[in-house]
Amino acid sequence: MTGLPSAPPAGGTRKRARPVWALALFGLLALAGVAGLTALGIWQLERRVWKLDLIERVDARIHASPVPAPGPESWPSVTAASDEYRPVTVTGRLMNDRETLVQAVSDLGGGFWVMTPLVTDRGFTVLVNRGFVPPEKRDPATRTEGQPQGEVAIAGLLRITEPKGGFLRSNDPAAGRWYSRDVAAIAAAKGLTDVAPYFIDADGTRNPGGWPVGGLTVLSFPNSHLSYALTWFALDLMLIGAVLYVVRSEMRRRRA
Repeated sequence: MTGLPSAPPAGGTRKRARPVWALALFGLLALAGVAGLTALGIWQLERRVWKLDLIERVDARIHASPVPAPGPESWPSVTAASDEYRPVTVTGRLMNDRETLVQAVSDLGGGFWVMTPLVTDRGFTVLVNRGFVPPEKRDPATRTEGQPQGEVAIAGLLRITEPKGGFLRSNDPAAGRWYSRDVAAIAAAKGLTDVAPYFIDADGTRNPGGWPVGGLTVLSFPNSHLSYALTWFALDLMLIGAVLYVVRSEMRRRRA
């Protein structure tokens, strides 16, 4: 008589240990993941230190007394780190017939920045962002009062050129479509020479007729680097926990 099938060992069917090569591959991938997540977390901490330093420098700079806009002898040393958002003053004559409209989104809504060349009394030219106009004011004929003739004095903040274009949109000089304040490209399109490598954001002094509206420079610097760093480190710990779980499970299988 055939006997009854024997019962499986207590605890269920024994699971086979994973091949050594599979464990080695898993270990390499896990090590790479831990290293990558750790590096990302450290990078965000470094970015946080940089951002805090930037905020401190800009805050001190914008409250400094205005200085004359840098002339040609100083252009090679003008940088974002040392000069951006520095209060400056300039005197000269606006070339209103060569203004450029750059698409903008401001506290007043969507519209354009009015970039106008100014021939300074020192002989060089600088682009001045005179401020914001809404779409219905893009035609200079609708704001003739805001186009002064003769010598003017402008105060504002020095800004560094924005080459190539805006997010996912390239400047198209031939079609007159501008998405960033690219000083060199605007100067070339308008036939300007001896142009400063920066532009000036005019302050909030009211223009005749009310347009353009200046003083809309955004001085807010988002600083979420600490939360990003904590996120990467949390993912790092989760991956380490998963690795420890797999190692413990494999050790149990091999002891069984």
